[in-house]
Order: sequence, then structure tokens, then C-alpha cells
Amino acid sequence: MKNIVNTAPIDTALLSYECLGVVLAGGLSSRMGYDKAKLVRGNNSLQSMLAFSKQTLTNSGINNIVVSGDQYDIPDKVEKSGPVGGILSVLAKYPNVKSLLILPVDLPFMTAKALTDLRIKGELSHKATFFEGHSIPLYLPNSSYVELFLTQAFAHNLTNEHSLLNSGEAKKGPSIKALLKNIPHQAIQINDKAVLFNTNTPEQWQQAKQQLNF
Repeated sequence: MKNIVNTAPIDTALLSYECLGVVLAGGLSSRMGYDKAKLVRGNNSLQSMLAFSKQTLTNSGINNIVVSGDQYDIPDKVEKSGPVGGILSVLAKYPNVKSLLILPVDLPFMTAKALTDLRIKGELSHKATFFEGHSIPLYLPNSSYVELFLTQAFAHNLTNEHSLLNSGEAKKGPSIKALLKNIPHQAIQINDKAVLFNTNTPEQWQQAKQQLNF
């Protein structure tokens, strides 16, 4: 299957107890003006941010990885519904997965060590786990709390897919913070806060390139 880093297909039975890695690449990149997933990290390796994100998840011990986004593995069930809409779509396709380790595609300094720490502390606590001051990256157990929140948040959208288009307004999903308020969660500290630097604008991307010397 094309939706994983390794060449073996995802075993749906294994997903009953494994953590599934998710790269969030479904944003409009409106502030960047270019698909953030396709930004190239280095002149030598020519590694895209999408490839970097998948590799970082792999290096953190995640065996199966999918990419959330209309141009990638799992299209949004609800258009323009943000990160939570991406989570909804992933869990709709893999409802029996034990948990998700969610990484946005715009973190050029993220490390496997940080993601491993996030996942382990989440697994030990059985709570949604994130770094202080940043709601994503996120370790998210697939629990009844999550299912209830998603069902309530998107019930209208999923049953009336075109209802919000009548006004000409783009549909938007709930925020990650709204999700976290409704489920057991914890914030953990991180020693190297630089790994959480995100690149939403050309200026931020240039700043990242300067720090990475490419």
C-alpha cells in the first residue's frame, strides 16, 4: 500500500493494538503560498518536509504511517475542517487503531527523540499527550471520549455535506484545543523548545533554512 513508509501493507489486526503515525499535510498553506509538504529541507539531500516528517516518525519507532490530506493517503471527509478533520478521517479509515501519533508537516526541527518521549508518556498515562504550549504534535489514544467528541462535532457536517456551502463560507472544524478539553489529557515539558518551531510563512521558512545552514 502506498500509505505507509515501509513496503509491507498495514495489517488491520495489528492496528488493534499498534500506534499509527499520522502526518498532517491537509492544510491550505495559504500563508506560505506553497504546499508546505513539498518544501525541500536541504540542497544536498533534497528531502521534502513530507519525507522528513515520515522519516522522523519512523525513527521514533512507528511502523505504520499515513498522510492526512486531500492530495495524499487519506482525504478529508469534511472539507477544510482543519487538523481535527484530518483525525476524523484517519479514524474513520482505521477505527480499531489503538492510538495516533500526530505530526504536522511544518516542523523542520522535530526529532525522533522528542516524538518517542511524547508517545511513551502518552502510553503510560493513557491520556492525550502534547508539549506545553503546543497542542500538536499529539499522542492521541483512540478512546470513547474521542469518538464522542468527533461524532458530536461533525454530525451536522457529515449528514449535510453541502449545507455550509450555501452561504459561500469555507467549512471549518473544531480546534485541537477544543478536542483536548473534552478528553483526558496532559501537557509535558520539553527541554529543547526549538524542535517546536513551525514554518507557516515564507519568512519563518527562511529563518529555519538559515538555522539549518541550507
